[in-house]
Parts: sequence; structure tokens; C-alpha cells
Amino acid sequence: MNRAELADFLRRGRARLTPSDVGLTPGARRRTPGLRREEVAQLVGMSVDYYTRLEQCRGPRPSRQMLTALARALRLTDDERDHLFHLTGEEPPRRETASAHVPPGLMLILDRLHDTPAQVVTDCGEVLAQNAMARALTYDVMSRPRRERNLVRRYFLDPTARTLFPEEDRPDHARAHVASLRAVAAARPDDPEPAALVAELRAGSEEFARLWDDHEVSQRHRATKRFRHPLVGLLDLDCEVMLSHEHHQLLVVHTARPGTEAYERLQLLRVIGLQDLSPQEATP
Repeated sequence: MNRAELADFLRRGRARLTPSDVGLTPGARRRTPGLRREEVAQLVGMSVDYYTRLEQCRGPRPSRQMLTALARALRLTDDERDHLFHLTGEEPPRRETASAHVPPGLMLILDRLHDTPAQVVTDCGEVLAQNAMARALTYDVMSRPRRERNLVRRYFLDPTARTLFPEEDRPDHARAHVASLRAVAAARPDDPEPAALVAELRAGSEEFARLWDDHEVSQRHRATKRFRHPLVGLLDLDCEVMLSHEHHQLLVVHTARPGTEAYERLQLLRVIGLQDLSPQEATP
């Protein structure tokens, strides 16, 4: 691990960003350009002390998960992300599979969506980034272990995931998840990730196995979804899906038409913000 090069790379990456670049409020006047160390630590999900030690050439080697979070927080390109991994002695993630690194351009769009729920998801269903409204609408997926960030896995193996939707809508969501995963698995036959997910879900969910045998195929596309929120009630939202073919990633945005009840409830949710959503999580 090249601690001196890593420290310099992190400092320069932090200095070239502004709070508005990463969706943060500027706050008080700053004496030096760039993000503060505590802001980077907040974006990554690490302690300020640990990040400070990395910049001072004193920190231990970050985990691969932490390196991915650092690359996302500093809005690194793919090449810069790979360089970050090399500086710590780690092999960068393979590019021919679905990338867990969200490109800076996609993160920029996500940061600018202040008033509507939006998140970046791989085509296999793993959530890679959320804005504050997405966390308020559903839950803070990024705070969970990586295995629990996959929406398809959670939908079929975790009963609490379905409480987000009205009961009568849940069969349609199940079919859509399976049809989309089948399309991904067929498009990437040499990628072990979708094949492993299919095998796991067929073994762990009778419903998934039955739907898989129906051989329905469909890409994720525009739809209307209903969400049951514990604080603002039922929301009818339009779901727009924008695809990044190069990285096998989707930008999923939920909007409500102005003048509708769902729009007013979405505005209320924006005011409520990230209050405790534990009642939603605890619903059996």
C-alpha cells in the first residue's frame, strides 16, 4: 500500500469538489477550497478520524467496500477508481460485469434531484446510491450490508420489503422483478453475478421458482407505482428509468404530477425528510 501517494490522491480529489457538487449545502464561508474532511467521511460512511489518518499516511488499508465508497464520494472516473484500488494494493473490480462504481455524471444528476426520490441501481437490482428523498420514501438502503442492498433478493427473501407496496400490487412487482432478471441473465451469460442470484432465489423462494419457470422476459421501463408510506400514506408515483448501458446501471426516478394528492404528499415527505422510518421497517 502506497500511503504517501494515496494521501496525496485523496487530498487532491477532495480539493477539486465543492459541497454543491455532492449535494451538500455550502454552509459558512470557507477559508480553503474543496470539501472538508468531515464531509468526505460523512459521504463515505467512515469516521472522521479514520479518513484523517488516511490523508496523513497513517491509516490502515481500507477494505474494498470502503474504496468503492471513497470513489463514489470523490466522484472518481473509472480510471481514477482503478488507480485508487492500485494505490492500496487491491485489484480493481472487473469492468466487464455490472460496475458498483457510479460514474461522476450519473452522480451529478442524482445530486441535482432535490425534490424527487431517485436512486442508482444495477440491472441485477443492487442499489448503489440514493438521494435523501429516496431514503425518505423507502429506507436507507446504503446503510445496510451490501448483500441486503439488492432489491430483488430482498423482495423474495425478506417479507418486510413488500410492506412498501399495497398488497394487491405485490404480484405484479414480483413478476416484473423476475422478468427483468431473466433478461439480464440472458444478455450476460458469462457473468456469474446474475446466474448466482437466480440460483439463490430459485432455491430460497418457491414463488420466484414458479415465476422463473413461466419464462416471462421484460426490461425495466416506465411504470406507475404505488407506495405505502407510514407517515404520509399512499403515493401514486410515475417511475422513470434511464439506462447506462456501459455500466449496466439504471437511474430510477419517481415523480408525481403537480396538482395531484400524491404531489402534495411528496412535498410533505420532503419537509418531513429523514425522520425515523422504523415503523415501516418493523412491519411484519
